[in-house]
Parts: sequence; structure tokens; C-alpha cells
Amino acid sequence: MQTALQPRDITFKQLRQACSNCSLRELCLPNELSLDEMKQVDELIGQGRPIKRGEALYRAGEPFRALYAVRVGFFKTSVVSEDGREQVTGFHMSGELMGMDAISADHYTCDAVALEDSEVCELPFEEMESLSRKIPVLQRHFYRVMSREIVRDHGVMLLLGNMKAEERIAAFLLNLSQRFQVRGYSSMSFHLRMTREEIGSYLGLKLETVSRTLSKFQDQGLIKVQNRLIELLDVDGLKQLVNSCQG
Repeated sequence: MQTALQPRDITFKQLRQACSNCSLRELCLPNELSLDEMKQVDELIGQGRPIKRGEALYRAGEPFRALYAVRVGFFKTSVVSEDGREQVTGFHMSGELMGMDAISADHYTCDAVALEDSEVCELPFEEMESLSRKIPVLQRHFYRVMSREIVRDHGVMLLLGNMKAEERIAAFLLNLSQRFQVRGYSSMSFHLRMTREEIGSYLGLKLETVSRTLSKFQDQGLIKVQNRLIELLDVDGLKQLVNSCQG
């Protein structure tokens, strides 16, 4: 039986294994790589860099030199407005790449901060770009990853542009559920690594609205909330909320 993902579910020994043996390999790298090609990738990627909770992996304005794959843990990306307010732009979990936004600007455009003790793999961009030209399947994979990020950004714009508060939060929970499922964890029960305030910042909602909506969902039997543990009780009901907006 699948269980909710815990911060310590992955052992230190697993953190130090090569990309070729990593359980998250298919999320970060293409399956079609040969053994020799995989060896070349292993030699480039720096694995298992620890990032403590609250520590920044990089800050906006820092020179761009690498992409980062989340191996363990959870991150938020955010920008700070001129008046000092933080705007959360995304949440990233194991198997996802960060830093794509810096490719065109040659510097990171947001802060990436660990929401729990985490580890990342460092992909030096120039070296990976050079290797990708030699390995077409690797190059196509990174094109797909960049395309996926663009699609995700469009999805966020749809959330903020067309959906009411309840629809935004339902879509957010369903998205997390799907992402956990892809990683082999429970899609029905999971811990929120981010605060209610951070969820509100990401979805364009006030803290009070997020808390009130989660309580309403619980009263309606859609979810069960216990601190940061969320259990989805009626996935179809959540989907109907989202579909009512899209329809």
C-alpha cells in the first residue's frame, strides 16, 4: 500500500548512487541512452549536494552556470517585488529540473529555496549543452523538458486568469496528487511542504482564503486535513470543480 511521502523516505546510500542507477533517472534523463552515453552523463553531473531547509540553492541575479535536478526534497521558487513582497512562482519536487528560466538571461531570475532538507544534482550547463550536441536523444529530452515548463507556465496563467478561489485550490491539489503518483508515492495522501501563505502567494489568494477553502473542502467531504497532511477523499468532486471552470 502506498503511503504519503516523508522527508526521510530515501536513505543516504541512495543519494550517492550514480544517475545510471537512480530511481528518478527516467524523470530527469531519457531512457534511450546507451551505457556509454550514460557513463558520459554520470561523469558530468555532480550528485548529492545537500541544501538545508530555508537555504537558497541560488538567488535572483546570480550568474547562471548550471541546471539542478531535485533528488530529494522540495523547493519553492520566488521573486521579490519592488515593494519587498515575495511572489511564489513554483514548487519543485524530486525528479524536476530547476534553473531553466536562467538560460536566456545568463543569470537566475528568481530565488530557489529548500522547503525541507533536500539534495540536488548539478548539471553544468555548458558541458551538458556540448554533450547534448553529440547525443541527439539527450538534446531532444531537454527540449521536451523546456516545453513542459512552458506548458506548466501556461497552466498557471489559466489558474490565475479564469478560476475562482475554490477552483484554483482544487486544481493545485490535483496537480500535486498527479506529480506524487508519477514518482511512485500515494496520490491520495501527502504532506504539504509549503505553508498556506506560500500556496496563497502562488495561486494569487490571501492566506485566509486558502485556509477557509481547505476547511470548506473538508466540510464537503472532498478532503481530510490534519495539519499539513492532506487526504483526498473525493477526487471526482475536485475534478468537477476544475472542469466547471474549463467548461
